[in-house]
Amino acid sequence: MHFNRIIQTVSTIFLYPNQILLNDTGTSTYSPLAAVKIPEYRNMLIGRFCFVMALRMLGTLVGWWIYELTSAPLAIGLIGLAEVIPALSLALYAGHVIDISEKRKLLLKGVSGYLSCAAALLFVSTSFFSNHFGKAIIIGGIYTIIFVSGIVRAFSGPIFNAILGQIVPRQMLPNAITWNQATYLSASVVGHASAGFCIALFGNTGTLGIIVGFISCALFMLSKIYEKPAAASSGGKRTWESVREGLHFVFTTKEVLGALSLDLFAVLFGGAVAMVPVYARDILHVGPIGFGWLNAASDIGSIIMVIALTFFPLKTQQGRKLLFVVACFGISIIIFGISKIFWISFAALLLSGLLDAISVVIRGTIVQMKTPDEMRGRVMSVNSMFINSSNELGQFESGMAAKLMGVVPSVVFGGAMTLLVVCITWFKAPSLRKMEY
Repeated sequence: MHFNRIIQTVSTIFLYPNQILLNDTGTSTYSPLAAVKIPEYRNMLIGRFCFVMALRMLGTLVGWWIYELTSAPLAIGLIGLAEVIPALSLALYAGHVIDISEKRKLLLKGVSGYLSCAAALLFVSTSFFSNHFGKAIIIGGIYTIIFVSGIVRAFSGPIFNAILGQIVPRQMLPNAITWNQATYLSASVVGHASAGFCIALFGNTGTLGIIVGFISCALFMLSKIYEKPAAASSGGKRTWESVREGLHFVFTTKEVLGALSLDLFAVLFGGAVAMVPVYARDILHVGPIGFGWLNAASDIGSIIMVIALTFFPLKTQQGRKLLFVVACFGISIIIFGISKIFWISFAALLLSGLLDAISVVIRGTIVQMKTPDEMRGRVMSVNSMFINSSNELGQFESGMAAKLMGVVPSVVFGGAMTLLVVCITWFKAPSLRKMEY
């Protein structure tokens, strides 16, 4: 009986991807491939894949490049700080601009800005630049360009999520969010892993040339998206009034605030990936190729889990499951911190990715489903402040902690603090623990 049901469901998915299916309770759900059949959404996914892959390659390369130049773990942390300062400072204003602007045009401007930053780094990496300027100028140039990319990110980061609600029907949003995350994570996997190989084969300059090419492809695919005008009710407000309205929505919607806060502190203290260049070179002794695989490990785990969640979505007790997986994420970071064997380190990061994917899908679904169209820019900017910027703050925290405690103790400390945050959230936020959608 169950076997026949599985065969029928799989046949329906591939023969009639847009068809609505019935679950065991008799309620309707969309096919796992429904959102992907929308041409505009498909163009966005392809463009985002190229864009995220390029950014992941860029992040991997810059971390390796800076550590080559300085041999200082703190210098890696400063990369995150250089990007997060402008991204955080402009985030709330960027949300207001996104809500009152035509989103396609703003998205293309943001991707073009990243293209300019990658081209500038390409120039700094050339032998011409190194022959005419010293190491200090090269390091300063890298940090300056990363700072500028943070300004661009304040606008381009939230708009990918803000535009999603205008491309996909609301009833398909959970399915679209899962595919969106699968695209993001698969691009991260390919970007991280290929960056290590490219650095080994082509050097920094050749790798940056490849990155420029991928961002150019992303710009082309995203240009196929139709115009996305501002929501009718989003205009006519003063900037501060508009920003305050977005903040009020986030801080009074307890499910959104709880999920964002938990993810913020988990990523802030559990950002062990920032120290991967140090582990790869000085602890595990695996070189740039092993470095690329370690960088990709968590994303490999994430994409495996997201694919599983596409066909077997979480149906009950999402809040309780969120707390559980974040706690296990902290444990996996502790294992990575104390390991001196490559395959154990890789497995620990793989497990962290599996767990992080569940957290991201739950949080992303809550935010998208709870947010009205006219406030998506502001809410997604706050989301970016909580989540995306916490990656860079976590990178800085990891670098500072490594300088004060040593690399291994700092990573173990981060995992332990993640467990502490979960324990506090469990008792202080019962509404999140009981949350379902």
